[in-house]
Amino acid sequence: MRVLGLDYGERRIGVAMSDLFGWTAQGVEVIDRKLVADPMARIAELVRSNEVESLVVGLPKNMNGTIGPSGENCIAFAESLRQTLGLPVQLWDERLTTVSAERTLLEADVSRRKRKQVVDKMAAAILLQSYLDSIRK
Repeated sequence: MRVLGLDYGERRIGVAMSDLFGWTAQGVEVIDRKLVADPMARIAELVRSNEVESLVVGLPKNMNGTIGPSGENCIAFAESLRQTLGLPVQLWDERLTTVSAERTLLEADVSRRKRKQVVDKMAAAILLQSYLDSIRK
């Protein structure tokens, strides 16, 4: 059961994928929406080439649990994925995943320029791992 995790943002989409058993998540790539003409086509290609069975999209909630404009955009994106790919799409609370990814990269002394290139896929891996851990329990 391979699962694709997506950290959807205004400019970039972080992509992570589970192993075949659905136990671990690894960051795959960052889709820069200014550089990739059709991000949905790239996601569909990843789904096909890796035999993905379901997707998880990070849902950025406010700290009080409410959903703001970014959350609404993610909900619309998740629905578009469902319609385009015909696969199950789960929304998963992603509060603080980017903060966690940034902190980890800072502790590893990664330069600002390199952090910017990997933080989104790392955040996607964190949210996907959180999801995978929750379904195994």
